[in-house]
Amino acid sequence: MNSQKRLTFPLAAGLFLFILAVIISCLFMFHTEPHMPLFLCILILSIAGLTIGFSWKDIEEGIVNGIKNGVQPLIVLSLIGILIGAWMYSGAIPTVTVYALSFIEPSQLLLTALFSCMIISTLVGSSLTTVSTIGVALIGVASAAGVPLEWTAGAVICGACFGDKMSPMSDTTNFAAGIGEISIFKHIRHMTGTTIPALLITIVLFYVMGLSVSANAASTANIEKMISVIKEAANVTPWALLSPLLVILLAGKRVSVIPVLAAGIVSSGILTALFIPDSGVQAFISALQNGTVYETDNQAVSNIINRGGLQSMMGSVSLIMIAFALGGIMEKIGLISALLEGVMKGIHTKGRLILATVCSSIGVNLATGEQYLSILIPGQSYKHLYDKQNIERKYLSRSLEDGGTLINPLIPWGVSGAFMASALGVPVIDYLPYVFFLYISPIISVILGFAKK
Repeated sequence: MNSQKRLTFPLAAGLFLFILAVIISCLFMFHTEPHMPLFLCILILSIAGLTIGFSWKDIEEGIVNGIKNGVQPLIVLSLIGILIGAWMYSGAIPTVTVYALSFIEPSQLLLTALFSCMIISTLVGSSLTTVSTIGVALIGVASAAGVPLEWTAGAVICGACFGDKMSPMSDTTNFAAGIGEISIFKHIRHMTGTTIPALLITIVLFYVMGLSVSANAASTANIEKMISVIKEAANVTPWALLSPLLVILLAGKRVSVIPVLAAGIVSSGILTALFIPDSGVQAFISALQNGTVYETDNQAVSNIINRGGLQSMMGSVSLIMIAFALGGIMEKIGLISALLEGVMKGIHTKGRLILATVCSSIGVNLATGEQYLSILIPGQSYKHLYDKQNIERKYLSRSLEDGGTLINPLIPWGVSGAFMASALGVPVIDYLPYVFFLYISPIISVILGFAKK
């Protein structure tokens, strides 16, 4: 360690901006998947670490420790892929899709998606659970009704992240309140200052967008045809909904996410044995591994009901591994700590402090792709500055939620972003412009900070 040089703020900022430029240019100019740009950034930071005095053993240790931190999200992503395959096979998601197609007007689909996901996510406190249950079904409805999938994904994610931010059941909500060392309900009350304006703007925007969607005779006939094909191909029965209801109930009781997902898979298997007795164990296990393979003559229906399985999440799993490895190197060579220390030197007002908190949470999200680190690292770093300037900790916890919790789904290599893109079948780059709630909230948080509110 004595031979190692400490990263200065200019060098850390230069490295961070360079790797960010590499990622953004690859994603937007060359339209690549995020895996290889992130891998290239690992190579760049490894060379930088070796240059400033770290050994390869140190770099390797950072990579391994980073991946270790991602084990729990990797397990969750894998289980959700298996669960979606189970629900497709047992008929849970096809049943919800048929019911929704029968009752939801296309012009109201965006607002329906927003409000239904808000309710579910508030009850269970999890955006991932919400997206993997009702969100997947709503994407199927949008496909059948001719509503742009990126619009629907935006509405689903906005509603799902509302509960992730505001529900007392949410782990990130409790985590941010804990970092700020304030009560959970004081934290939630204070967040209404940014949440309500952002939500109202989001509702208006989705309402206006919905006006451009209408159900003509052709689309109505198409929906009716798709309902008929889904009923013929899949097991459509209200009994199949018992498994999703069990998952929502257990999540609402704050059972840990891995047992909740496991319960959903097991219960789905039991329901399959009861209501599809001729399905066979081999076919069910194949659906868990590779997703469902229903044979239909309607390509749109096939796209809706042939999904899920462990393999469907392998792209996201590999992306999260690479992202966490990159974050591990950043932590090992002290890049993130150097950035935060440099930023803190120029903070002298409430507005600047809140701006720095939000931007730092966004920066950690970009650097590591990890939601919890985006709350933990800036929260611990800036805590004493809030006390020094006599600013209540509720401003800290709100800023951490707005810049941490809500930004992760906007990042293709973020845990939430990678999962939601895989589950919904809509790339982050496509739904990015339509997740209004997620980027309006931090903007309002900064504005209120400078307005001293």
